[in-house]
Amino acid sequence: MANVLVFGDSETGRWIAVGMRSAASAAAIGYGVIVARRVTGVNRWWRLLAVAAVASLWLGELEWLLDGGRSSWWAAVAYFAFLAFALAAVLAVAHGCGDVIRRWVRTDASTIVTTVLDGLVAAISFTVLVLLGNLGAQSSASLPRSGSPGIEAVYAILELAVVVIAAVIGMVYEPDRPCRSNYLLLGSGVVLIGSADRIVAYFADTDPSRGAISAGLGFVLGPLLIAYSLRDGQDERPGASELRPMDWAQLTLPYAGFLGVTVLLAAHLLTGHQLSPGEIAATVTMVIFVAVRQVLVTGAQRVLTRRLYEAQHTLAHQVLHDPLTGLPNRLFFAQRLDEAMRERRFVLIFVDLDDFKEVNDRFGHAAGDDLLCAVGERLARCVGHGDMLARIGGDEFAILIGGESESPDVVAERLRLALREPFPVHGSSVRVRASMGLVRPGLDGAPQTSDDLLRQADVSMYAGKRLGKDTAIVYQPSAGVHADFPTALRAASGGVPTGFSLAYQPIVSVPDQVVVAVEALARWTAPNGIHIPPQTFVAVAESAGLGAVLDALVLDLACREVQAAGLGADIHVNIGAARLGNIDFERRLRHTLDRYRVAPERLVVEITETVPIVDLPDAAAQIARLHAAGVRVALDDFGAGYNSLTYLHALPVHVVKLDRSLAVVADRARDLALYRSVIGLCADLGIDVVAEGIESTEQLATIATAGCRLAQGRLFGWPAPITQLAAQWQGPPTGSGADLPAISREGD
Repeated sequence: MANVLVFGDSETGRWIAVGMRSAASAAAIGYGVIVARRVTGVNRWWRLLAVAAVASLWLGELEWLLDGGRSSWWAAVAYFAFLAFALAAVLAVAHGCGDVIRRWVRTDASTIVTTVLDGLVAAISFTVLVLLGNLGAQSSASLPRSGSPGIEAVYAILELAVVVIAAVIGMVYEPDRPCRSNYLLLGSGVVLIGSADRIVAYFADTDPSRGAISAGLGFVLGPLLIAYSLRDGQDERPGASELRPMDWAQLTLPYAGFLGVTVLLAAHLLTGHQLSPGEIAATVTMVIFVAVRQVLVTGAQRVLTRRLYEAQHTLAHQVLHDPLTGLPNRLFFAQRLDEAMRERRFVLIFVDLDDFKEVNDRFGHAAGDDLLCAVGERLARCVGHGDMLARIGGDEFAILIGGESESPDVVAERLRLALREPFPVHGSSVRVRASMGLVRPGLDGAPQTSDDLLRQADVSMYAGKRLGKDTAIVYQPSAGVHADFPTALRAASGGVPTGFSLAYQPIVSVPDQVVVAVEALARWTAPNGIHIPPQTFVAVAESAGLGAVLDALVLDLACREVQAAGLGADIHVNIGAARLGNIDFERRLRHTLDRYRVAPERLVVEITETVPIVDLPDAAAQIARLHAAGVRVALDDFGAGYNSLTYLHALPVHVVKLDRSLAVVADRARDLALYRSVIGLCADLGIDVVAEGIESTEQLATIATAGCRLAQGRLFGWPAPITQLAAQWQGPPTGSGADLPAISREGD
């Protein structure tokens, strides 16, 4: 609208217009020269080119004024020089400072196509403006004021090229490039001068009384914008906080020309003028290009939105997951734990791998990372669909088990069994043991946070490590009280330590599931109320040199309780492998049987491999002596010990108990083949077989098909006190002594 403002169709108005343009041009030239002297290189050259452009425009105006507003050859030359210098300045900034052209060529194809469409829209918009002004052929007021229609047309075409180039470069000039604000001001000034000139030509063609007057404020504001673009301090790359205010340029520039020409066309038609076929064709083409451009931009925006969503999803996953194992991290786990605390029905398990540093020291950190991934995968197989396994940090994992279907001890035992099988690490086999701290909500009776529960689980885990590692400790509010099984065992002086007891689990015949024996399972609750797992306090007792004392205690208590309950069942008692060859332990065994009047044929001792058997001949000799006395010997956890086949060959055992790990494989055909092979081998050697860990009818059917006659597991009964088992006992067992199972220090 400013470009149509005039000062009157008079000599005075012409002088006022030229005076304003001269003042703006002089200010731009003077300021540009001052700034150019303070900078160097391309920053100086583009400023000098811009100064030359403004100076050429000013010289043309002065020449035109001095000739009394008539056509002037020298003025035409000056105006053509303006276009040349303006184009050179624009390209110098874009290429020399912003490296715009090279970066644009290297962009993706969709960006290049969009830019080409933007250029076409800008070109057609300005072409419509040029056509509406009849190429300036009827104007003596529009540049270059030559009076020659041919020269006017050539100038209009060159002006169109400069304006389009300036506008398109402004569209692709990235906000993070140097001199961008300088360029936007410079390009805006050039475009404003060119647009003002064409509007003058338009009015000269449609309303000569207005078109022959001054170009209006466009010729004044244009040089001022160019002058403002020359200021120093805008050459460096903008900071992040400066990028956002300039983003409007890339959003508005592609539509600025289209919007301006559309308004002009509407005004043109409303004033009763007609459009020529060429103008109509150009306008329709412009609209088509704008529509195509919008479709492409919308599609690109959808792709960008999808990529942004995917990037956000990936970033959120990275924030909430461990980069090594891919498991949820501590932050994600704490969020889920907070959600679970609202329902207060869950078990929290904190898992810390024992002696993991030795793996790093022996095999290197890369091997340690591989082991952590393998441990995470194996633990994940023990976690239900609604549960969560997370890596908290280092060699620590946390597990959230929802609901109340299982006790913490049962869950911990399942995890321990999952870790029992060795892990392959860089060509070697590594056994992994873990200490666990287990917590249920609300034990303290006070409001708790996720951090409180994690701290409690951590306290329980470290309490287990102090007891000898490979533990699973359930948190108690009094967990700070010291718990030491060897001390309790010594303090008992041959009696039963405080908190120590036996639970019994039945062993049944297959397939009729008639109970033929019981196995005694050692339990100990520390003075602080923590239930210590059997494998924990057994290992601690062995390391303290009290393994024989514990074995004698279990044997004595089992014989006493079974006889007191009046059960006629066979009794199996686990003893450490270190007791084989120990004459003193053999004497205590005979004494216990005599003391409680238990027939030797009812007793079977199971050899547990807490340590390997070193002297096989001595062990075989003791087994022979026990057999001579009527006591039979079982090889426990067959298939998971040190040298099971060697023991089977060297030791004259009477019963083999198949390790529960053989029952957890999902492939029934392989299970059946394995069971048949082992049972057939034992049958050829005259050895009875007990299948441990039977928890489903499918497993029972497998061992029955394989020919196994005895089984033990939670399918037939959970460990219980002798009084409860006696109440459920239905008459004497139907099996002979050969059918027996045993009393143990460990759980099934």
